[in-house]
Amino acid sequence: MRLFACDVCGQVLFFENSCCVSCSQGVAYCVEAGKLVGVPTAAGDPTAPHSVVTLSGERRGFVRCRNFIEHDACNWLVDANADKPYCHSCRLTEVIPDLTDESNRNAWVEIERAKRRLLYTLYALGLQVLSKAEHPETGIAFRFLRSTADEKVVTGHSEGLITLDIAEANASFRENVRETLGEAYRTVLGHLRHEIGHYYWDRLVRGAAAQEQFRVLFGDERQSYEESVARHYREGPPADWSESFVSAYATMHPWEDWAETWAHYMHMVDTLETAKSHGLAVRIPGKETDSARVSTDTLAFSEFQSLCAGWQAVTVALNSVSRSMGVKDLYPFVLSASAQSKLRFVHELIQQSSTSQRRTCSEPPSLPRSE
Repeated sequence: MRLFACDVCGQVLFFENSCCVSCSQGVAYCVEAGKLVGVPTAAGDPTAPHSVVTLSGERRGFVRCRNFIEHDACNWLVDANADKPYCHSCRLTEVIPDLTDESNRNAWVEIERAKRRLLYTLYALGLQVLSKAEHPETGIAFRFLRSTADEKVVTGHSEGLITLDIAEANASFRENVRETLGEAYRTVLGHLRHEIGHYYWDRLVRGAAAQEQFRVLFGDERQSYEESVARHYREGPPADWSESFVSAYATMHPWEDWAETWAHYMHMVDTLETAKSHGLAVRIPGKETDSARVSTDTLAFSEFQSLCAGWQAVTVALNSVSRSMGVKDLYPFVLSASAQSKLRFVHELIQQSSTSQRRTCSEPPSLPRSE
């Protein structure tokens, strides 16, 4: 994730900011401009349009998303001429919990915040994001629900519809499940990246030329999913799972292996862009010379080997910092050669899709790529 700056006082801003902490200028994220822009609040009319120069150089009017105006729950802008009150992210949400319950509202706000970060990365990678409301067969939609005594919500993906149990936004609940299942990592953003991976398997792999290579790397997805799930929870992952997979859960079925690998790739890209935005420079583990230092400023995100070299150096540094603070490793994974081959496959598919999207001028436009 990039750092941004206030256009009034120059204060560093983060992606989640809705105002500058230094000068109190209102700010909001404009997808079409690829940045946080100033949104003056003195006029007293939160629905008033604000002029923004887009990535194409066009000056257009934008307004605050309705979820900011009504719930203070979104910091994205909406094209004033789009005749849609919700931003690119909020309009993808099909079902939300009862917001009169404060715990539901807090969970929804956290989940929507994670979804906006997810979408930022998808746009930055040049991937097409279609609304299911407008593209019923190929679009995406989200449902955020709470389980009840009568109906249990199952987090998952089905034909473009992603459902998330909002209990996952509760840190205590999430940590308890993580411990129970023996997982190394479990976050709301991780869930969303995993489930969107299933969606992009349908878009980029199913029925495409890449499907045979997928089967070589990940296995044959035509094996029974139900039987694979039952076996996984009955027997657990194989003892040597780390030699071929990014996580134990990935061993369940080729679809889950793909989704876990996809999510991992999203983690890599977002984290390295953050490191790059901060100008982080780290040393490659095991090497002492100055030439062994990796400056994230020079990372070429379109080149997989550059990504992997930067990732190894940055994650070792981050884990060392975590241990200095007396907390568990921020990155509790080891990427085997097999796992890296799968990540390369994901990388190359995204690169191909990005090139295709640029040719067709998808809307909203891709953000500036970090190169």
